[in-house]
Amino acid sequence: MSTLTQNPRPEFSLSIVGAGPRGTSVVERLAALAQKLPDAAVRVRVTVFDPYRPGSGHVWSPKQSDHFLMNTPASFPTVAPERRGSEPGLSFRQFVAAQGDGKRMSEAHAAQLHGIQDGTYPARALYGEYLEHVYDTSAAILAAHPGFEISHVQAEVVAVRPEANGYRVEFRRGPEGQGTAETLEADGVVLALGHQSAELNPWQKQLQRSAAQSGATYMPPNVPADLDYSQFAAGQPALVRGLGLNFFDGMAELTAGRGGIFREVGDEPGSRFEYVASGREPQLVVASRRGTPYWGKPVVDQFIPDEISLHHFDAEELIGRLAEARAGNPEAALVFSRHIWPSLHRDILLAYYRQCAVNCDGRWEIPAAEFIRSLEAILDAEHHEGSQVWLGKLREFIAGFPEIKWLDVPALARPFDEVGFGSSEEYQQAVRDYMQENARRSAAGLEDPLSRAIMTMNLGRMVIKDLVANGILDEQSRIEEVQAHFEPLVEGLSSGPPLQRIEQLLALSRAGLVTFVGPDPEFGFDEVNGQFTASSPWVDSEVHTARTLCEAMMPANRVLQNDTPLITQLLSEHVARVHTWNNAEGEVLPGSGFDVVGQPYRLVNSEGMAHRGIFVLGLQLSSVQWGTAIAAQAGSIENPAARTLQDAQYVVNEVARLVGLPYNELQLEHGAPAYEMQP
Repeated sequence: MSTLTQNPRPEFSLSIVGAGPRGTSVVERLAALAQKLPDAAVRVRVTVFDPYRPGSGHVWSPKQSDHFLMNTPASFPTVAPERRGSEPGLSFRQFVAAQGDGKRMSEAHAAQLHGIQDGTYPARALYGEYLEHVYDTSAAILAAHPGFEISHVQAEVVAVRPEANGYRVEFRRGPEGQGTAETLEADGVVLALGHQSAELNPWQKQLQRSAAQSGATYMPPNVPADLDYSQFAAGQPALVRGLGLNFFDGMAELTAGRGGIFREVGDEPGSRFEYVASGREPQLVVASRRGTPYWGKPVVDQFIPDEISLHHFDAEELIGRLAEARAGNPEAALVFSRHIWPSLHRDILLAYYRQCAVNCDGRWEIPAAEFIRSLEAILDAEHHEGSQVWLGKLREFIAGFPEIKWLDVPALARPFDEVGFGSSEEYQQAVRDYMQENARRSAAGLEDPLSRAIMTMNLGRMVIKDLVANGILDEQSRIEEVQAHFEPLVEGLSSGPPLQRIEQLLALSRAGLVTFVGPDPEFGFDEVNGQFTASSPWVDSEVHTARTLCEAMMPANRVLQNDTPLITQLLSEHVARVHTWNNAEGEVLPGSGFDVVGQPYRLVNSEGMAHRGIFVLGLQLSSVQWGTAIAAQAGSIENPAARTLQDAQYVVNEVARLVGLPYNELQLEHGAPAYEMQP
C-alpha cells in the first residue's frame, strides 16, 4: 500500500480545466463515486474552470443555431453510462426517452425531443441541453455530499505550474479571459480542453495577409457556431474550402438560416427536395481534395447496427499472436497493412457481396446461398504468408457475375481519380449523379450492399481505435498507414452528414446556388483584382473568383500549432512536451498530441518525468488515441466504444487512490476489454 493511501490527505483539491463533454464525464464519475461513499474522512474540493456554461462548454451551447446537426444518431452518443436505478449516469437516449429528465429548457427544444427516434440526428444545441443536465445533476450530488464540494469558475486557465507537492493554477475570469490573473492551489489537475485555437499554416497566413491588404474577407478554420455568417454577402460568390461537417453546418445556416425553404416534393431518394430561395443566400463555390462531399450516412437506427459484424478481423486472435511475438521481441507490434487491412478488407467485401447475392437471388443461374458459400470459401482459404492471394481469386470469381461489379474499396476515397471533365457544367452533373447514388444507396439502409460495406468498415475502425489506444499498433504504421491513408477513406465514407443534408445539397446544386470546383483544388489570391481564386486541374473551366474565402474546417488539432495561453505556457515552461516518434530511418518526429503515460494519462514534462497529478483527456491525446473527437457510445462503460468514459473513470479511480478512498472497490465492474494489452 502506498504512503498516500496509508496517510490520506484531509483535503484534496482537484481542478478540472474544461467543462465540455469530457470534463462533464469526470464530474459525473465523481458523483458516482460519491454515491458509493455514505461518508468520508477526507474532503474532495472540485473546481471546474471554463469561460462558458459547464456541461455544454464552448462547442455544444444550447444557444447555437438549431441548423447545426450532430453526425451521430440519437441512440449513439453519451457522456455517462446508462442510468441504472438511482445512479447519476444518463445516456442521451435515456434523456430523450425521459423527455428531458426534468430539465427546464426552451419550448422549441422541448418540442424537438418529442420527434427524436433512435435514428434521428438531433441538433447540437439539443445535445448541449443534455450535457448541461448531466453536469447539473452530477454537481448537485457532489454539493450535497459531506465529503465533496464543487464550484464553477467562469475563467480561462492560462497556466498550470508544479509547486511543492501540488500545482498552482493561474486563471483569468470572464468569457474572454481578460481579467486580472488569479491563482488557486491544486493537488490534481485534469486537462479536458477540447477544441483549441491554432496558428494558421504558412499558406493560410499568406491568404489572410493578402485579404487584409486588399479588403477581402478571409475566414480561418473555426467552430461553426463562432463563425460570423454576416460576412457572406447575399447574391455574391463565396469560396468555401472543405466539404465535411463544417461545410454542411454553414450550408444550412446560409440557406434555411436565411429564410430559404427546402420544400419536400417527392419520395424518390435524391429528389426529395426543391429549394425555394429567400434571395438572401450567397453563391457558394465549394471545393475539397476529393471533389465531393462526405458520403451521407445510411438510414438505420443505430450508429453500427447489430446485423453488422466482423468475421475475419479478429482482434483477440491478433492480440494472441502479438503476445507470442513479444515473448521473443518486446517491441513487436501490429502493422496495419500486414496484420489488419487484409482481414478487414475481407470483411468489407464479404458484407458487400453477401448483400449483392441476396438482392440478385433468382436472377442468377445459381442460388444466392451457393454464391455465398463459394464467396466464403475464397475468403476463408489460408495462404500461409500470402495474405493477399485471396484478392486475385475473388476478382476472378466476381468477374463471372456481370450483374455486379468489383468493389475497389480504396478507390472509394477518390471517386473521380484521374478523371477529366471538359467543362464546369459536366462536372456539376457528375457530382449530382454521385450524390444521387449516395441518396439511393443510403436510403436503402441495410438492404444496400455498399451501405453494409461502409458500416462494416466503420465497425473495423472502432476496433482499430481501441488497438491504437492500447499501444498495440506500430506507431509508424498508425501515422503513415492508418492516419494518412485509412483515415481519409473511412472518414469520407463513415463520418458524413445525415442523408437529409445530401438531399438538401442536391437541391441547392440544382437551384444553381452551389458550384463545385473539382478535385485537387488550387487556391490563390489575385492581387490585381483583390480576389481569391480557385480552380481544379481536372475540370476545364474558368477560374472561380470571390472576395470571400471560408475555411470550412476546425482549427488544427496539434499542440505545437495550438496558440492558447495554457498550451503555450505548458510547452514553453517545460511542464509538458509533445509526443515524438521514430520512423524507420531513425528520425525523431513530433506527434500531434501531448506526451503522456499510463492510464489515467499523466502528462509528461520535458525531462521525461510523468506528473503525479496532471491528467489529460480528449483531443490532446491524439498521439496515443485515434479519433478522440468521437463521442462515447451509449451502453456499458467497459465497451471499447466507451473509451472516453473509461478515461474519466481511470482519473476518478486515481483521485480516490490519492485521497485514500477504497478505490479498489470502485473499479469498473466488468474490467477492461478482453483484448486490452499494455505495451
